[in-house]
Amino acid sequence: MNIQNRNKFLTNLSEKLGRRCPDVVKKPNWDLTPQWRVFEGLTQDQLVLKLIEQCEAIHTGVKRTTTTHLGDTLQTVLKDWNASSVIYANDDRFDQYRLSNFFKNNTFKCRKWDSKNKEKDIAFAKNANVGITFSDITLAESGTIVLFNEGVKGRPVSLLPESYIAIIPKSTIVPRLTQAVKAIHELNLKGEKLPASLNFVSGPSNSADIEMNLVVGVHGPVRTTYIIVEDQ
Repeated sequence: MNIQNRNKFLTNLSEKLGRRCPDVVKKPNWDLTPQWRVFEGLTQDQLVLKLIEQCEAIHTGVKRTTTTHLGDTLQTVLKDWNASSVIYANDDRFDQYRLSNFFKNNTFKCRKWDSKNKEKDIAFAKNANVGITFSDITLAESGTIVLFNEGVKGRPVSLLPESYIAIIPKSTIVPRLTQAVKAIHELNLKGEKLPASLNFVSGPSNSADIEMNLVVGVHGPVRTTYIIVEDQ
């Protein structure tokens, strides 16, 4: 993204404040970096266990499966929820994990997000029992999934349906926000186009009033399940 007249604006602002605007802002070298030591040295399997532990705290169900049995695991969750309508993101990974046929051959109403039919898809998502997406980055510490939404996958898929399923490839799991932000920054340094929207989702919708009475589902799904897939 190009910022118009940025240098001119900053130079003018600096002059008004009696300061000189540097050509380059150097990143400081911090003496202490505790943010990198959280879960430092854990294997991917150990990060999975940390993620599962945190999911209990954020009221989120967890299933573990393989790429071969992903369809069966997904079917089990949908059956447990008595789902009759499902909307899923416009994501190539549904084809890569062979789920497209799963949706075509099922008995429930199913819709793949299509940005060309945005209004119809939003209306469907509002009344859908379940929305399903893949996670792009997953934070073990907080049980958070990161969704890259560039206007194609469908941001409402994780927000509007009654329930939500996040499919988490094991390889996407990192210790915490520190590593997630680093990965996103590195994409930018490589010149790759970053998504217009980054959504961080931690379990079902939660809200609490001043007396700390927890209310679930005020502004999003009332229940969430993460399906961790062995993809390594």
